[in-house]
Order: sequence, then C-alpha cells, then structure tokens
Amino acid sequence: MSDTLIFAMEVTLNGLMAGVLYALVALGFVLIFKASGIFNYAQGVMALFAAMTLVGIMDGQVPFAHLINAIFGTKVHHFGWHVPALAAIALTMLVMIALAWAVNRFVMRFLVNTEPIILFMATIGLAYFLEGFGDLMWGADIKKLDVGLPQGINETIDEVTFGMFGYGFFIDNLDIVASIIAALLVAALVAFSQYTKQGRALRAVADDHQAALSVGISLNFIWVLVWSIAGFVALVAGIMWGAKSGVQFSLSLIALKALPVLMLGGFTSIPGAIVGGLIIGVGEQLFEFLLGPALGGATENWFAYVLALVFLVFRPQGLFGEKIIERV
Repeated sequence: MSDTLIFAMEVTLNGLMAGVLYALVALGFVLIFKASGIFNYAQGVMALFAAMTLVGIMDGQVPFAHLINAIFGTKVHHFGWHVPALAAIALTMLVMIALAWAVNRFVMRFLVNTEPIILFMATIGLAYFLEGFGDLMWGADIKKLDVGLPQGINETIDEVTFGMFGYGFFIDNLDIVASIIAALLVAALVAFSQYTKQGRALRAVADDHQAALSVGISLNFIWVLVWSIAGFVALVAGIMWGAKSGVQFSLSLIALKALPVLMLGGFTSIPGAIVGGLIIGVGEQLFEFLLGPALGGATENWFAYVLALVFLVFRPQGLFGEKIIERV
C-alpha cells in the first residue's frame, strides 16, 4: 500500500473526528430552528458562555470580580474552593436553563409571529450581549478547561495501525470521546423529537405559533425547553472545543463553521447536522492534503463555504432538509 493512501486514511479519520465537533455546534442551530423557525446566531456564543461559566465554577472564581473590585476597591477573585467537574457541569446546566428562561422572558415572548428577519436580528443582539456579559462575569483572559477527558494519542490505534501499515495513525482520545458523546446525543434528540409529546409540540410550534397556541400548547414552555436543550448542546460543544483549544473568544467563531454544515445537512434535520459535519470535516482535511500544497495551503478556511455554495445552487434545502413548497 502506498504511503499517500496510508496518509489519506489517517487524514480521513481525523476529518471524521473534526466533523463530529462541527456537528455538535450545528445541533444547537437545528434544535432552535425546528422549534421556532429562528436561526440562532448566538449559538456559538452560548457555547463560549457555557465553557466560561464551567471553568469559573470549577475554579471557584467570584462572578463579576473585576466589576466588584473596581466599584468597592476590594481585591477578591476566588472563593478559595474548587468544584468537582460533574458538580460544576450540573451547576452550569442550571445557569443555561436560567439563561433560556431569561431569553424567553425578556426577548422571545415579545416577538411572537414577527418576521423571521426580526427574530434573526434579535439573536444577533443576544450574541453580542452574551459575549460582553460573559467577559464581564468571568473575565476575558484565556482559560484552560480540564474536566478529566482523556487527551493525547490513542496508543491502541497507533499500535494496531503500525502493525498493519508500518505507520501509526495519530488519533486524539478527545476526538474519540467527542464522537461517542455526539452519537449518543443525536440518538437521544431524535428519540425525543419523534416519540415524545414535547417533541411533537416543538414541531407544531415551528409550523405555526398561533395554531399551536389554539390547541393548548404553551409557547412559553416550549421555547424555554428548546433553548434549554440548545444550551445543553452548547455546553457539550463548549466542553469539547474548550478542552481541545482552550476557552477563549475564538470559541464563539465555531458557529461560522457550523453554517456550511447546516447548508449541507439541512436546517431542520438532526441526523443531517451529523452527516453534514462529517462531510465538511473529511472534505476539508482531504482537500488540504491532496490539493492544498498546489493551491498555496490554508484551504480549510474556505473549502467548506465553497462546498456549501454548490449545495445552495443545486439543493437549497440540504441533503436531509424538508423541501418547502409555497402555494400562491
């Protein structure tokens, strides 16, 4: 077997792992879009805010410490304790649920039956607010996130592939864990959407707010529920990306990588988010490996968007999206 083919196999595996991380972010977009017809621009910032909150709770950091010190002239920064990872994750999820309630209470309930562009602009405002609020609450410095997930090369895969090909594949343990978690998360979300009363109510609200209200569906409850689930997905994505590259401002930019994923998989399909993420992850890695040197490199920065543009031309609804037919 040629060296080029062996290297391509390793690149493909790493692309699959990266695609899973893209798909985790895209899931949050799909959930909110399915339930409310809103493209939530703030999903990437929600992942950043969740990761910042998790690190702050684990380290025992005093929220708004810089603001408190500036106003009162104090020098408080930490409570003096550390919270175990599982307990901190549970507390962070409570914060994300509180955020979901606040979004519905102070934003969404005033925008029922408004134009989609207005709802989209509201999420842009929410994104900038959350970004500033998170910096004010926890500080803007780069933070290390360690919740005990395994990282580094997987020795078993390295040994097996070395025995087969004479070359060991470098596959990160964190990427393997992320893939397993993503698979379980997708299975749970699909089951919830298809087989529960709340899941059916989510789809009804997405189709028509007023019709859903007329049959007794609580719009407030549904929106708090879906934003809470999206917050949980954002927390999982924030943990994976934060553990991989640190908790910093660039974490919020992963939402931009989720856009091509959604265009490929479809804005209304949970499995589509996963498939789209895998296609983008593998495609950009293989394209860089095969053609990157001839094109000057750094093709990963634009390949996904070019591929998404092609899909928009020939299949605007994506691979698994619902084809919208409007009668006039």
